[in-house]
Amino acid sequence: MNIVFDPSETHTLGVEAELQVVDSAGALATDTAATKILAELDDSRAYKHELLECTIEVITDVCPTVKAVRADLGGKIERLIEVSEGLGYRVLCTGTHPFSAWADQTVSPDPRYHSLIENCQWTARRLLIFGIHTHVGLASGEQAIAVGNALATYIPHFLALSSSSPFWQGRDTGLSSARSKVFESLPTAGLPYEMENWGQFQRFMRTLIGAGTIRSIREVWWDIRPHPGFGTLELRICDGIPTMDELCSIVALSQSLVVWLADRYDHGLELPHHRAWTIRDNKWRAARYGLEAEIIRDEEGNLIKLRRSIGDLVEKLEPAAERLGCLDELRGVNDILDRGTSATRQREVFEEMKDLSAVVDSLVEEMKTGSPRPLPDSSLIGGTVVQGSQLAGEK
Repeated sequence: MNIVFDPSETHTLGVEAELQVVDSAGALATDTAATKILAELDDSRAYKHELLECTIEVITDVCPTVKAVRADLGGKIERLIEVSEGLGYRVLCTGTHPFSAWADQTVSPDPRYHSLIENCQWTARRLLIFGIHTHVGLASGEQAIAVGNALATYIPHFLALSSSSPFWQGRDTGLSSARSKVFESLPTAGLPYEMENWGQFQRFMRTLIGAGTIRSIREVWWDIRPHPGFGTLELRICDGIPTMDELCSIVALSQSLVVWLADRYDHGLELPHHRAWTIRDNKWRAARYGLEAEIIRDEEGNLIKLRRSIGDLVEKLEPAAERLGCLDELRGVNDILDRGTSATRQREVFEEMKDLSAVVDSLVEEMKTGSPRPLPDSSLIGGTVVQGSQLAGEK
């Protein structure tokens, strides 16, 4: 089997956003909500089922710029909100829902998802998680492999900036991204393998397909993966992102970084590279501590504050972003550093209200306005809880 990478002539963009559908009380819909809403929307290219009926995926067209992504995705989300509210539902986007339980959910009718559950059982049934996937066009499979290997160095940067899943089934996990740890339980999800070249990638996929582990490349859910049919490199590491402002900043970071790495590859320049164990440890640090993490910067174990590393990266990428027309959006990453991520904001609301349904209300509002809630007078800003909800007997 020959896997052909369909090249992109330019560094185009595509975004897939997994949105949550909740009822008036803030709980995830447990009926056939997605089926009802999708029937009203009647646009299978822009909206589709995901694993559970409480989820709708919104998909952009191929977009030339980040501004085009904002216009495309923003319009589709506005339409989704309008239709959902007409049916008595509300919409939000974060990595996990603050309190709903996976065991209460209804599986979507698509046979593909029933097959996934049959194969993976508990690891698939509990996938009550929501993410953002960004595609950036590249010129060849070889380029996609080289850039993907280098991009793995920046997994903690994207995970921390998008972290929005501190709660799981009504408890504070003590993490910034619980979603990333839930997702890793699937056999073909999590950190990507480092590949030598496009030929090795093809051999790997042939092995999995021949063994019956997967039926197609679509069933490999790495944090970063080439998408041969689209001619893109797909970043799948991000938690659900609740506001359009933050989403566009992270998309700008994605496009600018991929283009910067591709340019270095084309000119024969050295690409950033970490060992697999360093990447794994840094991903954990970002999932646990978010923007407050310190990550490993070299093989001697020296550390750098993740906030500092992200700020340095934004500065380094500004020329590429200016060329791509997304400099303002890229600089919005600094606003996330200043304001804090959704994980921090959700904890702010819960600290103030002691009510997880109020957290849901704030997320619904953020989705509507497209911007993070204003900075309150809170000592939690910029910090991370050291310990999540305690168990009986825990000190």
